[in-house]
Amino acid sequence: MKNKIAFSTGSLLNPKQVLDFSSNIDANKNVHSLWTPESWGKEAFSILGAISQVTKRIKIGTSIINIYTRTPATICMGAITLDLLSEHRVILGLGTSTPPLIENLHGLKFNNPVQRMREYIESIRLLLRKGKTSYDGRIVKITNFELLDHSRKDIPIFVAAVNPRMLNLSKEIADGVILYLKPKDEMETIARQTHDNKNGKSFTKASVIITSVYNRDPSQAVKRAARTLVFYISVGKIYYDYLLNTRHCEIIKKIYTDYHKFGIEEALKNIKTEILDDFVIAGSINECISQIKAFRRTGIDLPILQVNPILSPSGSLSYKDFFDL
Repeated sequence: MKNKIAFSTGSLLNPKQVLDFSSNIDANKNVHSLWTPESWGKEAFSILGAISQVTKRIKIGTSIINIYTRTPATICMGAITLDLLSEHRVILGLGTSTPPLIENLHGLKFNNPVQRMREYIESIRLLLRKGKTSYDGRIVKITNFELLDHSRKDIPIFVAAVNPRMLNLSKEIADGVILYLKPKDEMETIARQTHDNKNGKSFTKASVIITSVYNRDPSQAVKRAARTLVFYISVGKIYYDYLLNTRHCEIIKKIYTDYHKFGIEEALKNIKTEILDDFVIAGSINECISQIKAFRRTGIDLPILQVNPILSPSGSLSYKDFFDL
């Protein structure tokens, strides 16, 4: 994985564009993996199933599916099916999502996220094995059951972590962590503190980074990345509350307030170079390659570049410059 990059398909590409993007980056030996998010847009397992058929080499991962809207068994069935389709290339990325999404869209209670994550990982690992499984947790209950299909018993599981408790849990029982919107100084701290997990297994430190590249007009890429950054700062409270504890707290407050009072265009006026340097990769191909190296110097094992394409003058999304990173 050394000196490799990965991509997250993001939410802006339509399914056909995702497949085109996937087949093209599969030929780039510098790319370790391709990840797809799931929020209120594309469903992760179905789009990854399609991706598995237009790629041969890269690993494919969920970044992330939440642990509230599927049972451990359903997640496990999805992972096994996808692992068989892809000939053992799956990485299972799990997260808790956010209270507004879980409660307002799915109508479920957002409670006990850390305990739930622990029980999901433990029970999923049991279900991946052949033989009957029983699990008696506070949240997860499985009684003497075996899934019909099996693939690898050791499909890697990564955990999306924002707060220290989830990060500590990931180091204890997962194969890797997926970070998002972490400033470089915090990435460095996490990298220093995190080598192998507590079971002595290798532990991958991955970070999804907002990325936009456009050689024709790099300034447009910077604007696109800034817009995505403002959206994630402002759309919910999880990232906002966490970012208030960083050195960018005053800018974060102003972005959030202006977004909710006046809209995204006003909030964008608060974006400064210093905050972009800490959170995004944007510009020309060469500028982005240099910025990737800067993020890698923090000690992160795998930069996952979130694809934020530019709307070209013809009106189509321009993402081919990503192939040259």
